Amino acid sequence: MAEQPYSEYAARNVTPILEILKNEFGSASRVLEIGSGTGQHAVAFAAAMDHLHWQTSDLDENHAGIRAWIDGSGIKNIAPPLSMDVREASVDQGAYDAAFSANTAHIMGIDAVGKMFSLVAEALRPGGVFCLYGPFRQGGEFNAQSNADFDANLRQRDSVMGIRDIEKLDEFALAAGLQRVRFYAVPSNNNVAVWILEDKS
Repeated sequence: MAEQPYSEYAARNVTPILEILKNEFGSASRVLEIGSGTGQHAVAFAAAMDHLHWQTSDLDENHAGIRAWIDGSGIKNIAPPLSMDVREASVDQGAYDAAFSANTAHIMGIDAVGKMFSLVAEALRPGGVFCLYGPFRQGGEFNAQSNADFDANLRQRDSVMGIRDIEKLDEFALAAGLQRVRFYAVPSNNNVAVWILEDKS
């Protein structure tokens, strides 16, 4: 079996994110996670919310690590990762009533971020909820110097990366039929933004 990759940062932020997801996903049944990373979040959240079927996904190179976490957990309500590059992926329309992603928007290029919102809207049933965790700017301003420094480091590594303005994400969301309804502050100067897919019926 492949070795389980480990992120200390993911381990630290599980609890505050979980408290929000317990509320936001309380009536959900099928969740699509975009960018499952190491797989730690997926295993922790699926274990704590056993009413959910948690579908992992990521780029192919991360699948072995995600599978290692799933296999080692023995949890039954979590599915092996889908091959997912948001720039070209497709999903079964309306197959999920919730979606989650963590620390992806600042790593993807901005065009890919827009495509992620379109993909989420395709995946969700009307009334479905999308929770996105990470650092954000509001009104062009960072909420902490540490995030400004992090943004500069990201852009130095790759010019397409960078902490996103929540207002820009709202534009992508609205174009896809999603409306932001909540914006939680969580430790380490991060946030969880929550959008709902409009029910046009």
